[in-house]
Amino acid sequence: MKKYIVLILSLVALQLQASPFYNVKDYGAKGDGKTIDSPAINKAIETAAQSGGGTVIFPAGTYASYSVRLKSNITLQIEAGATLLAAYPENGIGYDAAEPNDFNKFQDFGHSHWQNSLIWGENLENITICGQGLINGYGLTRGESRLPGVGNKAVSLKLCRNVVMRDLKMLNCGHFALLATGVDNMTIDNLLIDTNRDGLDIDCCRNVRVSNCSVNSPWDDAIVLKASYGLGFFRDTENVTITNCYVSGYDRGSVLNGTFQRDEPQAPDQGLVTGRIKCGTESSGGFRNIAISNCVFERCRGFALETVDGGVLEDIVVSNLTMRDIVNSPIFLRLGARLRSPEGTPVGRMKRITIDNVNVYNADSRYGCLISGLPGHYIEDVKLSNIRILYKGGGTAEQAKLTPPESEKLYPEPWMFGIIPSSSFYIRHAKNIEVKDVEVSFMQPDYRPSIQLDDVKGSRFNNVRINQPEAPKKFAVINSDEPAIRN
Repeated sequence: MKKYIVLILSLVALQLQASPFYNVKDYGAKGDGKTIDSPAINKAIETAAQSGGGTVIFPAGTYASYSVRLKSNITLQIEAGATLLAAYPENGIGYDAAEPNDFNKFQDFGHSHWQNSLIWGENLENITICGQGLINGYGLTRGESRLPGVGNKAVSLKLCRNVVMRDLKMLNCGHFALLATGVDNMTIDNLLIDTNRDGLDIDCCRNVRVSNCSVNSPWDDAIVLKASYGLGFFRDTENVTITNCYVSGYDRGSVLNGTFQRDEPQAPDQGLVTGRIKCGTESSGGFRNIAISNCVFERCRGFALETVDGGVLEDIVVSNLTMRDIVNSPIFLRLGARLRSPEGTPVGRMKRITIDNVNVYNADSRYGCLISGLPGHYIEDVKLSNIRILYKGGGTAEQAKLTPPESEKLYPEPWMFGIIPSSSFYIRHAKNIEVKDVEVSFMQPDYRPSIQLDDVKGSRFNNVRINQPEAPKKFAVINSDEPAIRN
């Protein structure tokens, strides 16, 4: 009888190993929210990988965990009713250590390390993280702690390919809900992220599709493309589409729970709430072939394209954006010279940008729409069309006399220039700028010129309407070619 029992158990064990599905509870996970389940989770992943791959399943329950180490050909499926909970480290015991990086001076700490994360993988292929469950970053820090056991990212991937993230909910995920660096062929679809710093950071990646995602990130960017030097070499972010997404800056957790609260007025940089879609700030590498469409911005900062560390930003198409309650520039294009890159890196370039079909309601008037290069380094070939903006207004005649500083080394945000001297568009150090079919209105009178051009060569304005009963002159032209105007 004992021989038969041993034989049956052996057959069951072999069947379990051969199965493409691996339930973490079969490997010792408790799912009680108290027991640290990462050893059991990692055992399930390792067993699946040894069999060539498979799906690691988290059934309903709360799985307190430290670092989960991905392998190639693995799907993590967090089912409805299941939560992967980032546990709080205790007595230096917790997440994997931040690995050494000889190039960490060129970008933020979080962009320089990957292993100090709740879920991480390097040099892998064919990875999926999916399900109707929740990743809760409760025990992660949003800062840059170097203390043993501290983790600061929910999901971190380095030099991987063929990656899918789909259908999950993510809450309070530390520095990044997702940091993907050097990842090729990635699909991110139908995520609901409500976090306390960055949402999706796509860094030095190629062939990426982001769609149908809602990202609430009042304290940092929602969806941001970057091109850091974290890998130790220059690598562009290119061939990226972002479509059908919603980004916002409501109070942390209040989009996920459906209350959409507005009690937290400031991000830690004191620039009001963040949210938004952006290219930059890390920009040692460049950005090429980017298409952004059909996206909604609400209670957050505006759309931003920035290259300040030497990267080339070119061939960008943006269309069909609607924005409401925008706390700084609705459109912000900045070519700067921070140059946080290896010595000798030249100033970058920004060119061939098309922005079309944008509707903005209740935008901060202090900064207008900003396009600003540097003396001798022009933003080139920008087309803005079919844009409607309703600003708060309130600018004064005294503000019209201001001269914004160049601030070429500063972190790029609209307030680096102070209040600008025009109410609608401020364009400086630029070539071949076309603005057509634009309508601007104000909630209260604004006594600054509507458009100021400073060191602009080759500008064309067609059918630009400024709806203001007490409007001052439309253009202020400084050291620039006279614009070609057709109304």
